[in-house]
Amino acid sequence: MRSIDRLPHSPAAGLLLLGLALLPGLAAALEGDREQPIYIEADSVDIDESNGISVYQGDVVLTQGSIKLEAERITVTQRQQRSDQVEAVGAPVHFQQQSAAKGLIKGQARKAEYDVDSELLVMSGEAELQQGQDTFKSDRIIYDRAKSKVQAGAAAQGSGRVRITIQSGQ
Repeated sequence: MRSIDRLPHSPAAGLLLLGLALLPGLAAALEGDREQPIYIEADSVDIDESNGISVYQGDVVLTQGSIKLEAERITVTQRQQRSDQVEAVGAPVHFQQQSAAKGLIKGQARKAEYDVDSELLVMSGEAELQQGQDTFKSDRIIYDRAKSKVQAGAAAQGSGRVRITIQSGQ
């Protein structure tokens, strides 16, 4: 049996918004997504309020507006009543978001970690981002939202090459 939790507005949603904005040329997310409530559905949840850690497991689906994140496990760490760290693990983690200008943006990786304070998203393990027919792939992608900076492959302490496909005529 699945349980559904509604989270208050939280910076944890940043994981989703960032994951869909990995390339500087990607369109902005829908404006209303950040203002929408966050819903989490999972087979189980373990909440440790004293340590500020919530672990959602088993076919976890997190939605906020047009944003959707699917993972085997999502861990949210909170300090001082706000989300601090979000980690999603899966085989792979899938995410998608509707862009106002460019349509549906999709991404996947085995693991995605987001630090709320530094606004740093790290995707590792066969990371991929797709917008239309254009793709960006690497074993490790780091996106610094505050600086609008993307690093992939060796620049992100990865070991594989970066593969980018840009379709002409779009």
